[in-house]
Amino acid sequence: MLRSSLSRVSVISRRFFSTQAPAAAQSGSSGTLAGAVVGLASGALAFKLWSEAQVAPVPVVDFQAVRNDIAALLDDDNYDDGSFGPVFVRLAWHAAGTFDKQNKTGGPKGATMRFHPECEHGANAGLHVARERLQTVKDKHPGLSYADLWSLSGVVAIEEMGGPKTPWKAGRADNSKPDTVPPTPQDRLPDASQGASHLRDVFGRMGFDDREIVALSGAHALGRCHTDRSGFKGPWTRAPTTFSNEYYRELIENKWTKKKWDGPEQFEDPSGDLMMLPTDMELIHDKGFRQWTELYAKDEVAFFKDFAAAFDKLQTLGV
Repeated sequence: MLRSSLSRVSVISRRFFSTQAPAAAQSGSSGTLAGAVVGLASGALAFKLWSEAQVAPVPVVDFQAVRNDIAALLDDDNYDDGSFGPVFVRLAWHAAGTFDKQNKTGGPKGATMRFHPECEHGANAGLHVARERLQTVKDKHPGLSYADLWSLSGVVAIEEMGGPKTPWKAGRADNSKPDTVPPTPQDRLPDASQGASHLRDVFGRMGFDDREIVALSGAHALGRCHTDRSGFKGPWTRAPTTFSNEYYRELIENKWTKKKWDGPEQFEDPSGDLMMLPTDMELIHDKGFRQWTELYAKDEVAFFKDFAAAFDKLQTLGV
């Protein structure tokens, strides 16, 4: 694309600088004056078009190098469970999860979480950590959009933590103005305290069905909740930096009871080490969701396949 653009610029420049002004009229001084005026006009037009063609080309982005740079940022013994991977996945998910298929607003393009009020929305609490961590990659690759960077960071993190490869293509441009933040972003991401109908409303607005909802929920195999971010506390699995079907196995095979504490309603296993959110419990209580939860608990290959497809769909909403 860059090569063809440069070729087009050179053609424009040659064409207008090689065009000759019309010959002056042969009779009288008025013809000479008219010819001069035409010549000046042609020269002015040529200079204008030449000037516009000299815009610096957008730097070419080496996305393999970007992938490598993201991967190099993942491991850190001083952060959470030793990896920024889970928070990168959460950033990619929350940046994309604001999409509304009816009015085509929100979604992974635009990178509007850089602006208020989206960056301050409670569901996005703590994601400044991921955005700041990834800034070094953006600085190193000036032609890279934030929207592509955030999206790719989730894809790379999943792969590096043992998950499936997600088809990914660049092309998410950044919005430059705060007024492009989607309307009511606080209503567009899942509320962990809600039930099955809420999940279907939120994911349905993006165009996902029950199977895709359950598949995307499998990302809860990663990371943990923090009281200073979501209000909830604890990991879903005992391997929070490994992408697997363990989340579904814990849901199906473990025993879950309401946690007795001063925080919001959540559930815990008999050891008290693991937790589930009310929306997680809907995956085993709701008949439509449970069939897919049981499948993924038994078949990790099926889960990986469906997750990769659903996550790819999430990262291309509205693009």
